[in-house]
Amino acid sequence: MTDTGARAPDRASAPASRAEPLIERLHALHPKLIDLSLGRMEALLAKLGHPERALPPVLHVAGTNGKGSTCAFLRGIAEAAGRRAHVYTSPHLVRFHERIRLAGELVSDAALTEALEEVERVNGGAPITVFEITTAVALLLFSRVPADVLILEVGLGGRFDATNVVARPAATAITSISMDHMEFLGDSLAKIAFEKAGIIKPGVPCATGAQRSEALAVIAARAAELGAPLLARGREWEMEGSRFRDARGAIALPPLGLPGAHQPDNAGIAIAALRAWNPPWLTGEAIARGVAAATWPARLQRLSGRLAPPAPWELWLDGGHNEGAGGALAATLAGWLDRPLHLVVGMKQGKTAAGFLAPLLPLATTLTAIREPGQHLGMSVEEIIAASGGAARPGPDLATALPRILAGERPGRILVCGSLYLAGEVLKMDGTLPR
Repeated sequence: MTDTGARAPDRASAPASRAEPLIERLHALHPKLIDLSLGRMEALLAKLGHPERALPPVLHVAGTNGKGSTCAFLRGIAEAAGRRAHVYTSPHLVRFHERIRLAGELVSDAALTEALEEVERVNGGAPITVFEITTAVALLLFSRVPADVLILEVGLGGRFDATNVVARPAATAITSISMDHMEFLGDSLAKIAFEKAGIIKPGVPCATGAQRSEALAVIAARAAELGAPLLARGREWEMEGSRFRDARGAIALPPLGLPGAHQPDNAGIAIAALRAWNPPWLTGEAIARGVAAATWPARLQRLSGRLAPPAPWELWLDGGHNEGAGGALAATLAGWLDRPLHLVVGMKQGKTAAGFLAPLLPLATTLTAIREPGQHLGMSVEEIIAASGGAARPGPDLATALPRILAGERPGRILVCGSLYLAGEVLKMDGTLPR
């Protein structure tokens, strides 16, 4: 421990896994990590006996920012109603097992390993990406374990994403769309929205939140083409302070379990999608209790483990990493200016660091650029400094940066942000493993 009270960052050891080495081996089945297509996935599912046809009612969630939070609100509401929820999300932060939740519990290593071996055997060495084969594993597990609902998060895009094999979900949801993954989805908001709108199905209701006009126009056009009822914020539903309102009436909501000025939009999308589906177990009480109980790691998460600084300092973590996430974070951080705000930023290669940083720079007392040794495809410290216009100083890592910040005369808040891969490394150091 330093003389400022900072704990030296060290790493938590995740439980030993038989599944993760097997997942690493599967990378050899396809030369590309990402190759958007449905053909390989459909062929494998046919060999497996079509598990995608034996699922509980599916809530399919796409978008650029807020997908995971919306899934967390959906899960919170379902579980508050006493329902069993399967959940599929990506990426994971510390362990792959975080991606698959079976009837409320993270998949066990034994169950995951057994399903991976079965799907690998059935695939027979055919070319397929890791995300496709692990999505097939998840669908196989979901088809075999009873549950009341499956919350299915898109991995990338929507139209050709491996999750887009469910013919008729109970409802779909499209969260905030912004510029990200342009090399796969297109170089304009309209093109990206078109890919996200690929999850909309004929006659199936689709809920969406606050969208820029060019994105909403694309989503609305696709919904109209397929006869899918569109539930858009500001038209079919609204969040008015702490009240959700739609044509069926208003629901008073308690403080949300997920902090941030952007979270009412995600909660509203979840509520609108569920009300459109309208399962018999959905009640106003379950909605209120569920949104209050929602949890999701590395989304404005206050750390209280090994990295926690001495009071009244606070240490926060957020995985937002693109222009839209930067804007959403800024809306929250604008209310944090009662004390110094120290941003510690690490990003993934290929991300538009300048766009992420632009709305945050005016709010930061200090800005530090870091790259953790174990951070997957971490952007160099020098690139982050350049993207900040020279405002950032080099960390160069969290172990060095934290004690320096904590040596400041006036206690404040520290926010580590910029990458979900960085967030995973920070959670390991803090000793906080997602559950």
